[in-house]
Amino acid sequence: MIRHSYKTSESWKALPWKKLRRNLFRLQKRVFKAVQVGDKRKARFLQKLILKSTSARFLAIRQVSQLNAGKKTAGIDGKKSLSFEERFNLEELLRMNSGNWKHQGLREIPIPKKDGTIRMLKIPTIADRAWQCLAKYALEPAHEAIFHARSYGFRTGRSAHDAQRYIYNNLRSFCNGIEKRVIELDIEKCFDRINHSAIMDELIAPKGLKLGIFRCLKAGVNPEFPEQGTPQGGVVSPLLANIALNGIESIHRYHENRSQRITDKTPASDIIEPSIRYADDMAIILRPEDDAREILERISEFLRKRGMNVSQKKTKITAATDGFDFLGWNFKVQSNGKFRSIPSVDNFKAFRKKVKHIVNNSNYGATTKAEKLAPVVRGWRNYHKFCKMDGSKFSLWFLNHRAYTVFNKETKQTRYTSEELVKKAFPTVSYSENKHVMVQGIKSPYDGNTAYWSERNSKLYDGETSIALKKQNHKCASCGLKFIDEEKVHLHHIDENHANWKKNNLEAIHESCHDYRHMSKSAS
Repeated sequence: MIRHSYKTSESWKALPWKKLRRNLFRLQKRVFKAVQVGDKRKARFLQKLILKSTSARFLAIRQVSQLNAGKKTAGIDGKKSLSFEERFNLEELLRMNSGNWKHQGLREIPIPKKDGTIRMLKIPTIADRAWQCLAKYALEPAHEAIFHARSYGFRTGRSAHDAQRYIYNNLRSFCNGIEKRVIELDIEKCFDRINHSAIMDELIAPKGLKLGIFRCLKAGVNPEFPEQGTPQGGVVSPLLANIALNGIESIHRYHENRSQRITDKTPASDIIEPSIRYADDMAIILRPEDDAREILERISEFLRKRGMNVSQKKTKITAATDGFDFLGWNFKVQSNGKFRSIPSVDNFKAFRKKVKHIVNNSNYGATTKAEKLAPVVRGWRNYHKFCKMDGSKFSLWFLNHRAYTVFNKETKQTRYTSEELVKKAFPTVSYSENKHVMVQGIKSPYDGNTAYWSERNSKLYDGETSIALKKQNHKCASCGLKFIDEEKVHLHHIDENHANWKKNNLEAIHESCHDYRHMSKSAS
C-alpha cells in the first residue's frame, strides 16, 4: 500500500507509475479472460479488486487531472485543476467511497451543431471524472470481451481507420462493390435517448459499481426524459453507449455461400456481417438481393427496446456508385468498379475554416501562426493518410499560397523567411491509399498479446518516431513498458536541444513519462 506523510509534488512524481500500470493491467487481463470463458461471477470479483486497487486510483486521478484533453475543464464546483496535495486527498476519498460513490451535478455547456441545433455538453467535477475513470478501468475489459468485431468507436485499440478499411474490403472491385448499396443509418438524438434500463441490464459489474453508474446516469438526466440519456462529457459515457448499442451490428448478416442459410451450427467464419458502427454512426452494406426495408424494420425494433429511434430525415439508402459520407470521408465506387475514398466536402470545409482563422488572425505573428498551424495540418493529413489525396485541392496549394502571402508581410521582424514558415506550418505526411492494416477480428489489448498490440500501435507513427520505436523494440525508453494503451508516444530530445534531430539523440517515451522528465529537470 502506498502512503505518504508529505503530500508534495516530489512524492507524487516519485510514485512507482510503471509498477502501478502493471498491477492494473494484470487485473484487467484477468477480468477480460473471465468474461471470455463465461465466468461473470469471477469477473465481478476481479472488478471489485480494481475498485479497491491503489494502482487504479492513482492512475485514474493522473488520467483525468494530467493526461486527458479536457483536464482543464471545470465542473459545477469551478475547479479546473488539482494541487498535488488535492490529488492525494482525492485518492483517499476514492479509497473510502469507490463502492458507494455519490455524483454531484453537472455543468452544462451548449455546443452548436452543424445543423443549427444545440447539443448540451455536461461536465462532471474532477472528482466525479476520477471515479468514472476508475469505473471504466473495471468495466471496459469485461465488455471488450463481448463487444462486436465491427464496432470501432471509443474502443481501445480500434480507430476510424479500421472502419475505413472494412468499407474498402467490402466495396472494392474484387467484391463487386459496383452492385452494392449502403444504408446510411442515423440514430435520432442517440446519447439523449438511450434507455437507462437498457444500459443497466447489459452491465457486467458488482452491485456497488452498478449503483455508482446508475447515479452517474441520473446526475445528467433531462427532466423531460428522466429514464433516458447518457451525459455527454463524462469519461464513462461513450463506453455506456457502446454497451447499449452492442449487437446492432449483427442484425444484417448472411452466409458466405449465398445458397446456404445461417443455422445454429454455422461456423462464425462463414457468417458475413457487413455493418460498420462507430459510436452512433453506422453504415450497412447491402447486396443487390438484400431487402433494405426489412433490415431497417429490424434495426428500428432493436432501437425501440433501448428507447431510441431511426432518424427518418437523415437515414438514407444510397447506391455505392453515387457515393456516401461516413466519419469525415466520402466513399464511392467509380464507373470502372474501382473504390475511392477522399475527405468529405464538409470535413474539408471545416479544416479550411480552421486554417484560415489562424492565418488571418491579427493577434498572432507569423512565427506563432506557423506553430499553431502545424498540429492542425498534420492532424488533418494524418487522418486522411489512407485516402486518395492527389490533386491541388488536397495538396493544400491554395492554403499554402494564402499563408505565404500573409507571412511575407509579417516576417520582417522574425528570423525565418516566408518559405521556411510555410514549410513549418504545412508539414508533409506520407500517404498510402487503402493500405491501413485492419485490427484482427475481435482482438483486444486486454487479451494479453502485448507483442501484437505494441507493434500495431507503433505503426500509427512514422518518421523519426517510427525509427525510435523499432530501435527500442516498441518499449518506452523511460519506464520500459510496451506501448499497448492509447497514451500518446512522444519524441524526447536527450540533450534537450530541439534542433538536434540526430537518431542517437531521440527516444520514444509515453506522454506522461515525457511530462515527468521535464518536471524533474525544471525542479532541479
